[in-house]
Amino acid sequence: MSRTVITPEDGVVYEFTPDLEPIETVESGASLTVETVDSLEGAVQSEDDLLATVPEEVNAATGPIGVEGAEPGAVLAVEVEEIRLTEATGRVITIEGFGLLDGHEGIDAPRTEMTPVDGEAIRFRDLEVPVSPVIGTIGVAPAEDAYTTLVPHDHGGNLDTTDITAGNTVYFPVFQDGAMLAMGDCKAAMADGEMCGTGSEIATEIDLSLELLEEPAIDLERPLIETADAWKTVASAETLEEACELANRDAIGLLAAEHDFDTTQAYLFSSLVGGLEISQVVDPLVTVRNAVPKAYLSSPL
Repeated sequence: MSRTVITPEDGVVYEFTPDLEPIETVESGASLTVETVDSLEGAVQSEDDLLATVPEEVNAATGPIGVEGAEPGAVLAVEVEEIRLTEATGRVITIEGFGLLDGHEGIDAPRTEMTPVDGEAIRFRDLEVPVSPVIGTIGVAPAEDAYTTLVPHDHGGNLDTTDITAGNTVYFPVFQDGAMLAMGDCKAAMADGEMCGTGSEIATEIDLSLELLEEPAIDLERPLIETADAWKTVASAETLEEACELANRDAIGLLAAEHDFDTTQAYLFSSLVGGLEISQVVDPLVTVRNAVPKAYLSSPL
């Protein structure tokens, strides 16, 4: 099957808004290759390149891509097939005013470390870290408010979630006609939490396929990730506790529907089989996920 190639030259967004217009419209079932630039758009090419502040426009997201027939209430499934690195080095940085330990003693900001790609690893000084590409920012047009590509919310956005990687599928609620998918801000490697505020920021090519679920079995309010062995609800909020509550509520909703539990039974069961995971703690909102093994949750959609 031929792939539609969509590049940053075709269009990027720095804000997910309810009134996005597509740069390309595809059918459900389409196979795409989406090219992305690094989140800093080439501003950092050596360790002498320092960023004093977070750029006003950051995390350029290639798109938006419209999907024919997508209407509010539907779900857009984005299967990530492969992520290829398209430059020879990434970069990990600190910026004053940004990051989990910003302002702490011994933490210098700004600071830049280049992370050259060496086969299946990146190099940080004399250490190797396995290449494991992640899509940092991916989402659809939101229901009402606008969110910059630095912010995660119910539409997706800057989720910085390590499970958004090759082999997994991300499900997004459709809030606007056409869905309006956009993505960028990829990393060659990143740990859960993204503590300093970045991973190894790098340009990529992403192979993916799209499927529109017009009548999903559940009313999906926030992104949901399917891995080989688990379903993971994803939620973002101002505090870690609030994000955990949202992710847990979403998970118990899935469990209740699957097993005909009442809400309390699903809550009790989630405490036995669910697992809270931190995606990132550095963006304007924090993001967590609640993982339920497929042994207890088969196919919620």
